[in-house]
Amino acid sequence: MSTESCDKAFFSAQVDAKLDHFFSAALRLTRNRADAEDLVAESIMRAWARIESLQDRDRFVPWVLRIITNTFISERRKLANRTQHESYCEENDEDSPFSIFEKLHQPFLLWWGNPEQEFLNNLLQEDIHQALDSLPENYRVIIILADMEGLAYQEIAEALEVPVGTVRSRLSRARSLMQKCLWQHAQDRDMVSNSSQDKDHE
Repeated sequence: MSTESCDKAFFSAQVDAKLDHFFSAALRLTRNRADAEDLVAESIMRAWARIESLQDRDRFVPWVLRIITNTFISERRKLANRTQHESYCEENDEDSPFSIFEKLHQPFLLWWGNPEQEFLNNLLQEDIHQALDSLPENYRVIIILADMEGLAYQEIAEALEVPVGTVRSRLSRARSLMQKCLWQHAQDRDMVSNSSQDKDHE
């Protein structure tokens, strides 16, 4: 079997096995099924055109995810007059980092196991998706790549064309904003105790 035939067989098998995964990642980025389908189709074509650049075939999934991310960002940059997505939580770079850990770790809560896990278990998947969607795009993308797709900092830096230090600081800020959004969701639905809310206003 020729090298090209081997490459094609490998590529097809990997895409067939991971297509749902790629579509889920694209959907989280685009927030639109039709756009996600277009993004995956375009990215798969680009990946096949660059198959010779894949050095480690065990890294096929993160390699394609980087291509999906690059394609998404490239398309977004072309939309110079795009409408800005309105954030559920106002971003204020002067705010101190928000931590659900600090909100929940009070002495009486420690008697009941892991308060953060209990808190997240009580949130609907819809709440988490809404909080993610509400983040500014540069933070939403980095949360998806790091915490949902598991890409390494260096891989994210290459995909976004930013220094690793920027990835670290942006991810820290993104996680803080995400937690703040989830906490606000919980307060709106009376899922946190009065004592926790009182502490929030101290």
